[in-house]
Amino acid sequence: MIGAIARRLFGSANDRYVKSLHKQVAAINALEPEIEPLSDDELKARTGWFRERLANGEELDDLLVEAFATVREASKRTLGQRHFDVQLVGGMVLHRGQIAEMKTGEGKTLVATLAIYLNALGGKGAHVVTVNDYLAKRDAEWMGQVYRFLGLTVGVIVHDLSDAERRQNYACDVTYGTNNELGFDYLRDNMKFRLEDMVQRPFNYAIVDEVDGILIDEARTPLIISGPAEDSSELYKRIDKLIPKLADEDFEKDEKARAVTFTEAGNEHLEQLLRDVKLMETGNLYDLHNVTLVHHANQALRAHKLFTRDVDYMIKDGKVVIVDEFTGRMMEGRRYSDGLHQALEAKEGVEVQNENQTLASITFQNYFRLYPKLAGMTGTAMTEAGEFQEIYKLEVIDIPTNLPCIRKDEDDEVYRTAEEKNEAIVTTIADCYARQQPALVGTVSIEKSEHLSELLKKKKIPHNVLNARHHEREASIIAQAGAPGAVTIATNMAGRGTDIQLGGNVDMRIRHELPADMDPAQRQQKIDQIRAEIEAARQIVLAAGGLFVIGTERHESRRIDNQLRGRSGRQGDPGASKFFLSLEDDLMRIFGSERIDTMMRKLGLEKGEAIIHPWVNKALEKAQQKVEARNFEIRKNLLKFDDVMNDQRKVIYEQRKEQMDAVDVAADVAYMRHEVIDALVARHIPEKAYVDNWDVGGLHEACVRLLGLDLPIADWAKEEGIADTEIRDRLTQASDRKMAEKAAHYGPEVMRNVEKSLLLQLLDQMWKEHLLTLDHLRQGIGLRAYGQRDPLNEYKREAFNLFEDMLVRLRERVTMVLSHVELRFETPAELEPQRSQQEMVETRDDPAFAQGSARPATDAGSDVTVRSRRAAAALDPADPATWGRVARNAPCPCGSGKKYKHCHGALE
Repeated sequence: MIGAIARRLFGSANDRYVKSLHKQVAAINALEPEIEPLSDDELKARTGWFRERLANGEELDDLLVEAFATVREASKRTLGQRHFDVQLVGGMVLHRGQIAEMKTGEGKTLVATLAIYLNALGGKGAHVVTVNDYLAKRDAEWMGQVYRFLGLTVGVIVHDLSDAERRQNYACDVTYGTNNELGFDYLRDNMKFRLEDMVQRPFNYAIVDEVDGILIDEARTPLIISGPAEDSSELYKRIDKLIPKLADEDFEKDEKARAVTFTEAGNEHLEQLLRDVKLMETGNLYDLHNVTLVHHANQALRAHKLFTRDVDYMIKDGKVVIVDEFTGRMMEGRRYSDGLHQALEAKEGVEVQNENQTLASITFQNYFRLYPKLAGMTGTAMTEAGEFQEIYKLEVIDIPTNLPCIRKDEDDEVYRTAEEKNEAIVTTIADCYARQQPALVGTVSIEKSEHLSELLKKKKIPHNVLNARHHEREASIIAQAGAPGAVTIATNMAGRGTDIQLGGNVDMRIRHELPADMDPAQRQQKIDQIRAEIEAARQIVLAAGGLFVIGTERHESRRIDNQLRGRSGRQGDPGASKFFLSLEDDLMRIFGSERIDTMMRKLGLEKGEAIIHPWVNKALEKAQQKVEARNFEIRKNLLKFDDVMNDQRKVIYEQRKEQMDAVDVAADVAYMRHEVIDALVARHIPEKAYVDNWDVGGLHEACVRLLGLDLPIADWAKEEGIADTEIRDRLTQASDRKMAEKAAHYGPEVMRNVEKSLLLQLLDQMWKEHLLTLDHLRQGIGLRAYGQRDPLNEYKREAFNLFEDMLVRLRERVTMVLSHVELRFETPAELEPQRSQQEMVETRDDPAFAQGSARPATDAGSDVTVRSRRAAAALDPADPATWGRVARNAPCPCGSGKKYKHCHGALE
């Protein structure tokens, strides 16, 4: 109560902060008369002047007022748009590394130009991160006019660019790109073998558009680059056929946790089914040799019981394509990991592609925290301000609208059944259509949008459907959604990036209706005609009450609902919004609709009647807050676990860069070899032990295996007064001598190339194996809680031990391979170590669905293909012992032309 009175008297902390920025806004406005008379060349020259001042020691903050005034003038000349005062405030918030919450239609895209220009002046690059390729390309072209006019270079990162094109675009002053592409480029860069092959520069500054969608909604889905594992597609198909034979009592489904598990009876039934089809011969389901069957059965069960076609995924061109739960967009090229995608392919009867093993992964939380300075903008961030502050140390500032918002947000209508709700929605849409009021209808899935579309067709109401199936028509559908009587059904409105303008969108109509090579006079005449038509249409829509937003269901997150609402009432336009709900909706059904249903029956609610009361809105908001809080805890917990891996990832990636940057790694390799010898001697010759207690035979065997040295260690042990230090020195000298002889034989330059190449390849292989081990550890670590131990602390301790063990094994493997390697010379085309791009797959995985993986860890002692600029390891087609580890789908090294799995790798 006292807080509310204080806010009324003094304004909120947010209001006071925004007010404090108006002093600089006044200074920018005061410069306008001075900058307006400048010629284009004089305006461009200011960029060089700013850069000189930075080079002379001035800070970016010292340039802010003049730089913002310069950008505003450039925008007027290139785009015909002048930044409002509130947009200047937004630009300052972005420059300070904060999140600007600006309502839909307030021009966030234009606001970004201010902060991006200022932060790009240092020449270190500034990134604008968008949610899809269309927006990245559109904004780079549209806002790029301002940057190019002022002498900055502009690049865009989208799918299907070559490495050379990516490198060129990242080298620009301003780079637009999607969150996925930027994250995958970071992972790919850290799998390269030469610094000059890397495409990204050191991170400097980034603005994340739709920051809540990227840093919160997508934060729990890590980016994963994976390589092919063994082919088990047939097993997925065979197990998939068993799932429909299960009864309801064979599994338990928890919709809140999005989990499904076999019951005890279900395990027994499954065992019997597996025996019937000869997939399980001996033992029970949870015996070690049957663990692969458990993994496949669990994934098949989840595919059938948790995932719905046209909601979670869809079939396009014979492939299972994931549908983004928050935007309704197709995520082509992305796959669920850990066998879930294969299980969905088996379920839908399409080609089952090979499983993959993780080669590199990172979460968006940890990727974007790599930027020294990060900012964000969105229409809806205040509801998640606590999470932004806690996870990213980003403060959310609510920027006031340029004109007051006069949209009318009506109370929700709650019906007993979905059928009654849909009838009410169709009636409301029909009323809007009759009055020529445009209606935007938001649904939560493709399935529901198409069901509503069918109902409208029966009523003969013309409409557009915007979902993953009509993705390519997105911008044009949204642009004309404000025309009189337009009805648009959209699956989730998060981050669409195109304003709904009342009457229609002039620019979009000109682009689609007028050819570029049209006679200029005729073109101008047509443009004037289109403008007149749209102005007349706008007056009709204004008279009808503006855009009416209809929500067909409440989302788990208030932000998504607010994003839908925010499409109406832009720039002071009139508008209205209303949500229609039923007790059969997911949110209502999962979170206690039985009590409400009982109450509605007692109240004697007739069919077709609805409950409408502000208390209902409050109750729903509290339910949404509970879900949001639970999701925040899940994300926070995931981040704590990922932070453990992230610390190790930073060490490995930094190590790789140092090795790539080094002229040679001879000193590192020698250090590793000496460490291995020290460990060998310590293991086989206990401290202060008598010679009789030395394990001379074990030490000799280890020297042959790791160092390739057959030394008379037994004879040395018989010498009078010999000590472990003397043995260590002799082994070190012998191994150093052997490596020096190798270098002399093959040539120092060749040997240095081999050492560097091998070190990078082996580090990658060990890191890949380590990721798999950590994955397995993480899946089972929760069980430690039953022993009253904190799973996170246990994971930290075990992960650290595993990392230490990995480094020990890396030293041993490098030493062993280099000690045994024999080289043969090749043509230059065969020289560089390359990881086939075709073999690598980019995936997005939801850890909320992660379950135990049955994939075996790679054999730690496996051989490695040795490649260098001039040499590679010998491989004898007639001797399988020289082949090392061969991928199951690779051509057989014997030269038969068959795949390895069908030739020498065939299972008995």
